[in-house]
Amino acid sequence: MTSADPALVRVLDADGAFAPSPAAEEYLPLIEALADTELERFYRDMVVIRAIDTQATNLQRQGQLALWPPSRGQEAAQVGSARASRPQDTIFPSYREHAVARIRGVDPVDIIKLMRGISHGGWDPTDPANGNTRLYTLVLASQTLHATGLAMGLVFDGKCGTGDPERDEAVMVYYGDGASSQGDVHEAMVFAASYRTPEVFFLQNNQWAISVPVSTQSPVPLVRRGYGYGMPSIRVDGNDVLASYAVTRRALDEARAGDGPRAIEAVTYRMGAHTTSDDPTKYRGDDEESEWAERDPIARMRAYLEARGASGALFDDVEAEAEAAADDLRTRTVVLEGPTPERMFAGIYSDPHPLVEEQRAARARYEATFGEQPTTADGGRA
Repeated sequence: MTSADPALVRVLDADGAFAPSPAAEEYLPLIEALADTELERFYRDMVVIRAIDTQATNLQRQGQLALWPPSRGQEAAQVGSARASRPQDTIFPSYREHAVARIRGVDPVDIIKLMRGISHGGWDPTDPANGNTRLYTLVLASQTLHATGLAMGLVFDGKCGTGDPERDEAVMVYYGDGASSQGDVHEAMVFAASYRTPEVFFLQNNQWAISVPVSTQSPVPLVRRGYGYGMPSIRVDGNDVLASYAVTRRALDEARAGDGPRAIEAVTYRMGAHTTSDDPTKYRGDDEESEWAERDPIARMRAYLEARGASGALFDDVEAEAEAAADDLRTRTVVLEGPTPERMFAGIYSDPHPLVEEQRAARARYEATFGEQPTTADGGRA
């Protein structure tokens, strides 16, 4: 790939018609190999996670969560890329990759625990059930360093480039356009390029770093930043799930085979607020939102499936599953209980540590000083 602005890889037009861009032609064999069931799964993934995302947003508004970062509008970039990964790959999300986490096996309620403030992590990243998915990272871009460190370890341990696609491993790290301006991203890319790590840097350019537009952050497409590190870099329509899948599938296969890191810029849009503490009406207009709404990734994929002859029963079934998933999220969220004080001492070190035990004992002694608290006639504390 040269340093010239790359053409956008797009397979589906905004109306869902199959109309590959010239840059997409080389990826068509990967798409043609997809079975109908896989295409339908892409659509199902997007619809279900949007229902979960909407429910989580509502739960925050009702006081059940401290915060929620909506992912509405970014479903195609996440579903396509996550479905392109292999089970042995390790995923490093940022904090908005709800579809990615769910596809890899993370229970959405575990994400809720983090946003509710009753867990520092949400899930156990070492549990195979969570699909090698590392924890959400709220500190912008720090996960890119973590991902590159692990990817360097794969090189040292000979876990990539062996020619065995069932054994070779890769790493994929997600970050946003705002995070791309952080030094951590560039430091991670320096080491990734130097050590030829089996890694894919997946940038979701949703156009806004909270209230700062991407045009302020960079006068050129963000994908060009990868060129400076010698990385093959691809710009893809992030609202096209087929293009997102194909581009990521090839990038991961090449990285896993020992060809070094790749960078992908998925051009998408954050249709909602940055988080539930943000008000996007303060910095962007209705015209922009309406324009991007016409490129909705779910509507685009539905139109494509309908043109292929998908039955109404499929869409009814998907809607029912989405509704059930959202209801399940609500049901299990409202009964979540906070951690016990003892929980603060667990998981600090991998082995017992005398300092932690001393702190545990100090807390126990402190609580013992409370004794029996006097109560008033109505049962309250005096």
